Amino acid sequence: MSEQAQRQELHANIWKIADDVRGAVDGWDFKQYVLGILFYRFISENFVTYIEGGDPEVNYASFPEELITEDIIDDAVKTKGYFIKPSHLFSNVVASAKDNEDLNTQLKTIFDAIESSAVGYASEHDIKGLFDDVDTRSNRLGNTVAENNQRLVAILEGIASLNFGSFEDNQIDLFGDAYEYLISNYASNAGKSGGEFFTPQSVSKLLAKIVMLGKDEKNKINKIYDPACGSGSLLLQAKKQFTEHIIEDGFYGQEINMTTYNLARMNMFLHNINYDKFDIQRGNTLLDPKHGNDKPFDAIVSNPPYSIKWVGSDDPTLINDDRFAPAGVLAPKSKADFAFIMHSLSYLSSKGRAAIVTFPGIFYRGGAEAKIRKYLIDSNVVEAVIQLPDNLFFGTSIATCILILAKNKPTTDVFFIDASKEFKKETNNNVLTSDNIERILKSFDSKASEDYFALSVSQEKIAENDYNLSVSTYVEKEDTREKIDIKVLNQEIKETVKKIDQLRAEIDKIVEELGYDE
Repeated sequence: MSEQAQRQELHANIWKIADDVRGAVDGWDFKQYVLGILFYRFISENFVTYIEGGDPEVNYASFPEELITEDIIDDAVKTKGYFIKPSHLFSNVVASAKDNEDLNTQLKTIFDAIESSAVGYASEHDIKGLFDDVDTRSNRLGNTVAENNQRLVAILEGIASLNFGSFEDNQIDLFGDAYEYLISNYASNAGKSGGEFFTPQSVSKLLAKIVMLGKDEKNKINKIYDPACGSGSLLLQAKKQFTEHIIEDGFYGQEINMTTYNLARMNMFLHNINYDKFDIQRGNTLLDPKHGNDKPFDAIVSNPPYSIKWVGSDDPTLINDDRFAPAGVLAPKSKADFAFIMHSLSYLSSKGRAAIVTFPGIFYRGGAEAKIRKYLIDSNVVEAVIQLPDNLFFGTSIATCILILAKNKPTTDVFFIDASKEFKKETNNNVLTSDNIERILKSFDSKASEDYFALSVSQEKIAENDYNLSVSTYVEKEDTREKIDIKVLNQEIKETVKKIDQLRAEIDKIVEELGYDE
């Protein structure tokens, strides 16, 4: 079976499990259990592979626990970030789950033990709280312990039945793929409440390729950062598109929502990114940024929330913040979009590039936003603006844009691309195909103007337009209406009238010959 066929089969099976087992539990709430148990299986098998070290004589699942020394535990946690006892392995729990009357409390004990194993180690922050949303004793799973356990057994056995291949066959990415597939399906079915934290894969791919354009093994970047990372999908696209060796120091992100923060950290592990290669922090990026000591970043990708409220000018200290002070004005309290943009610019290295999904209104509205646009243009950090098609994102049908920032531009021009027609229509949402992405990237890389698609615009021209950065202001829309030559049309009308006059004359003659003369 090909990898693609295996992936399609896996997707069908895993969604069936999620749908069948869910029962009366709300799908958006229930995602935590399916995703959490999937994660539990992954780290169990990952840990077994590490402990056994490829030795066929070692069977860690049946290893006597009394023979496990403190040194073994210490080495394991320092390497993998956590420790799992043989009796706590997914495979052993599943084997006895159906007859285990204490299954729900045992799972709680196991999850707590895995998290506790990292306490005092460098990985403590990355492991702590990962299972907080997988409440195995919640009444959401059933009104009685028996019902609770019955549903947990169904989830465990369903996840156990999935064929992920083996670590040795280099198919471990199927775990991560399955995880993203589940998240995207839950997001698309949950509408805005679910889709707000998930950037569709085709858009993630475009952003990752933009910030990594021109990079190779000889031209590495230090690290990649997302200040509003959601479930981590944007960061992980960089790993998928390029080898890990190009991104030297790993993946960094911040997320305000606790549940989504846990999803992002799980997502890193599930894509086989070790704890020492990522740093996902929780908190309000605008008011409590966590990665100030890690900046600058050579690559920044972000899809921040559109036009959310923030404290803005109500906090007079913010205008002195190193991130916002250069523009001389704060983003409006009702629209924090430019606050995220200024934050990203502040964290960007002198040779780096940031690609940020934005709401179109920020490019033409007046007031403080116009002043910030002026600062960005006068500082020559806007490399390009790309108009995307509508209906790409879950929960909103608006046509978003990508703002591309760079501090090492060779010219003062800004490149505009109208990619609003570059999409394939699918059932619920439009998607960017590989050909669509390739056309956008090729245009962005060349900076060559193209009728009705792309145009390089001077700094002076943008200033003349009051620093409007809307793509439609500069890239002319193709007029697809039928063009009519008025001279030809008049001639055709003249000939038609002449034919009508001739026809009338012939009819009058016939009437006269028949004796019907009036």
